[in-house]
Amino acid sequence: MKQEIQDLVNQGKMLPLMEEFYTIQGEGFHKGTAAYFIRIGGCDVGCHWCDVKESWIADLHPPTEIEKIVANAKTYSDTIVVTGGEPLMWDMTELTNQLKAEGMQVHIETSVLMSCRGTWDWICLSPKKMKLPTEGVYKKANELKTIIYNKDDFRFAEEQAERVGPDCILYMQREWSKRDIMIPQIVDYVMAHPKWKVSLQTHKYLNIP
Repeated sequence: MKQEIQDLVNQGKMLPLMEEFYTIQGEGFHKGTAAYFIRIGGCDVGCHWCDVKESWIADLHPPTEIEKIVANAKTYSDTIVVTGGEPLMWDMTELTNQLKAEGMQVHIETSVLMSCRGTWDWICLSPKKMKLPTEGVYKKANELKTIIYNKDDFRFAEEQAERVGPDCILYMQREWSKRDIMIPQIVDYVMAHPKWKVSLQTHKYLNIP
């Protein structure tokens, strides 16, 4: 990548865009609602069960001008979801400022390895054991989405729930390949601990992106 382009990416004036698409939100509090997704390349968490591993290497995805991303988004929806990869590897200030200037609601799905740069209407925090979020983001999270892959993840979920604010909505979501094994355990856990809610990846059942 040419240095001048890399500089623009580092400044958040261009972003490594993996894909963008209009669909139905499948997870969490806003499930079932229409939204335009912007998937940004780059992630160094390395979850072995990740279903978008092709997003990990930022250099595989073309640096794209913020103005172009915003122009595409505003033709489809007034609700935008920024996801990855891990979008907060990059400075999201310019992207969110331009989206907000167009009157859009801007959501993010993140594990927050870096500082929470950008202006967000809704933060879905999905922490990972191998690289915990930066401390300051916990109280900003609107929803906490914990991925349940094995029994130890229930312990981890409770540890994370202790760190978010009192109004944060708590979700447990099974890892897709473990759905037949973990869903009964999640159901039993949520029934015993009703502060939690079950989150399903409904878009996969609907066979949509």
